Amino acid sequence: MLSAATLGLAAYGVYSAGLGAVDFFRSPGLDWWADLALILLGLLLTLSAAFVRVRMPGGFALALSGLLALQGLSLHNDMHFYGAILVLPQVFRGVIGGTLAALAYFGAKAEADRQRGLPGRDAGR
Repeated sequence: MLSAATLGLAAYGVYSAGLGAVDFFRSPGLDWWADLALILLGLLLTLSAAFVRVRMPGGFALALSGLLALQGLSLHNDMHFYGAILVLPQVFRGVIGGTLAALAYFGAKAEADRQRGLPGRDAGR
């Protein structure tokens, strides 16, 4: 679970940073500060994915803050790209972020239990 969360967080971060970099040079795109925020938040999420994988203290909080900041920025971006907030893509993005956060949390918890030698869910079968 922890590896899946790490890969998902890294992919989401690279996608966001790439979108910001491409849009930075596109003329009718977002404001320059929104593109810069996309790039920085994408890089932050990519870095925090590595912190989540090694279970560094604060890594999960950093990843969660990056996910929430990107979610908030996407509301701004919807207004620029489409002139309205599109509910379904926002809900979908929130579900993806929530799934990645749950995978990271429960994956780190399972790995910590395994390292301490505690029995897992399938112990005794």
